[in-house]
Amino acid sequence: MNLLNTAEKARRLCKDLPVTIKFEDYRNLNGRFDRIFSIGIFEHVGVKNYRTFMRIVHGLLVDDGLFLLHTIGNDRSSSRTDPWIERYIFPGSMLPSASQLVNSFEDTFLLEDWHNFGIDYDKTLMQWYRKFEIAWPCLSDRYNEKFHRMWSYYLLACAGSFRARKNQLWQLVLSPSGVANGYKSIR
Repeated sequence: MNLLNTAEKARRLCKDLPVTIKFEDYRNLNGRFDRIFSIGIFEHVGVKNYRTFMRIVHGLLVDDGLFLLHTIGNDRSSSRTDPWIERYIFPGSMLPSASQLVNSFEDTFLLEDWHNFGIDYDKTLMQWYRKFEIAWPCLSDRYNEKFHRMWSYYLLACAGSFRARKNQLWQLVLSPSGVANGYKSIR
């Protein structure tokens, strides 16, 4: 997936909406925003940068703004990722634990909502695996069998980790100082 193309597609889809789509390193952002969505980014920030990430997002939000953080999480704190995933799939990735996540926004944000979708995520991974296998005949001209085995293994192992409840998929809603009259979650 080409992220620049994805950002451009999002811009086209939102062209008539009061929405700004930015494709930029979070450390280089400036301005003030009513809402910030972080989807699939936090896993790549690195444990040493969690608090910096939260402070930057906090500084970008207006006083009554909301921050939605969507991230895969781990049931145990660690400062290292799986060596195989680090080497072959996502170099520099790190899955936060609940305590690492809370520590990253303590004294910066108020937690308004925390939803765990982890129980359902193995179904998503299994669909990705099925689609990967269906598409493989078209991809095999560009990628070798080692690539095929690695990604099949990765998708199936991740599905198993979610099914075993080792990994979670969290969506948090955070606010700089609390939503007046409380945040109403939509489920």
